[in-house]
Amino acid sequence: MTGTTMRAALLREYGAPLRVAEVAVQDPGPGEVLVRVAASGVCGSDLKAIDGKSPVVTHLPCVLGHESAGVVERTGPGVVSVRPGDHVIIAMNGPCGRCRNCARGRSHLCGDRARMAAIMGLMADGTTRLSAGDEVVRPYIGIGAFAEKAVVAEAMCVRVAPNAPLDLLALTACGVVTGVGAVLNTARVEPGSSVLVVGCGGVGLNVVQGAVLAGATTIIAADLVESKLKLAEEFGATHTLPADDLPKQVGGIVRGGVDYAFDVTGVPEVLTKAFAATQPGGTTVMVGSPAAGRNLEIPPGLLFGSRRLMGTQGGDAHPARDLPTLVELYRTGRLNLEGLVSERVPLDEVNDAVRHVRSGAVARSVIVFD
Repeated sequence: MTGTTMRAALLREYGAPLRVAEVAVQDPGPGEVLVRVAASGVCGSDLKAIDGKSPVVTHLPCVLGHESAGVVERTGPGVVSVRPGDHVIIAMNGPCGRCRNCARGRSHLCGDRARMAAIMGLMADGTTRLSAGDEVVRPYIGIGAFAEKAVVAEAMCVRVAPNAPLDLLALTACGVVTGVGAVLNTARVEPGSSVLVVGCGGVGLNVVQGAVLAGATTIIAADLVESKLKLAEEFGATHTLPADDLPKQVGGIVRGGVDYAFDVTGVPEVLTKAFAATQPGGTTVMVGSPAAGRNLEIPPGLLFGSRRLMGTQGGDAHPARDLPTLVELYRTGRLNLEGLVSERVPLDEVNDAVRHVRSGAVARSVIVFD
């Protein structure tokens, strides 16, 4: 195949800074799309990959970045849903629409071979379109958006209006759809409910937004960082708490506990406290993913109160359905995207952005390209 070169931030060694370097990118193959990346958010999942704690980053070098949007530059054979010049959000997954789970309306659990290959940084044919000299380069979950270009599956491209702000809509691909989706798709929070959100970073703020959209009347935000609690109030939290003795503190606001709790920290001990802060019949959703090898302890007595513990995968979203909905909510002023962006930086400052996200000083750092 022919192709071109681009600049990309490569993870070459776990625990080390990313290196911006020239990477060769091949033309898109059948069912593939070459996207010129406009913006990519820096997510906690990228940090896990850098730390060597991501189960899907098993081969280096790798181009990280997955919360992105851009403009279609070229399409491979058989692509019909997008064409060059289209503005698109790059979804985290592209369901096949044919497997058993897709047929049952659970496209977020699509088990198609091509989708599973993408999770491990491979195209449908088991290869990649990226290389650095003689080295094969894998794109993170089939995207690799800390780069000027990305080759992705057609099903991962969701078209948006040509005048849409791609640096904002990029955030809908991961942080926004995960947080809002956990509320609307996974827990299905009901109007008038009480909600606890533990961990108010980029994803947690979107859980708060989701609770507002669902019509929750009591929204309690908990975090150890005061600045994050202030942000949570701007996004709709009615109460804020330090993430300490959650059951006792929450019980002081909602007698008996909340209807729904969302743990976005990925810390098993915090998830246990969030679960204990729900009332009998309450639901707790694990949004943040604990590190591999960590176990969760739930007192059996709490389960006898008909409490439920659920997980979620990217907000259990169907990209073709949910991303346009989020865009429309933003367009009509019901979804705050600008408030999520703490800084916009060029690719050469990607390691600064990573440090800022790791420190908890920002909600979202966004890598932007000309």
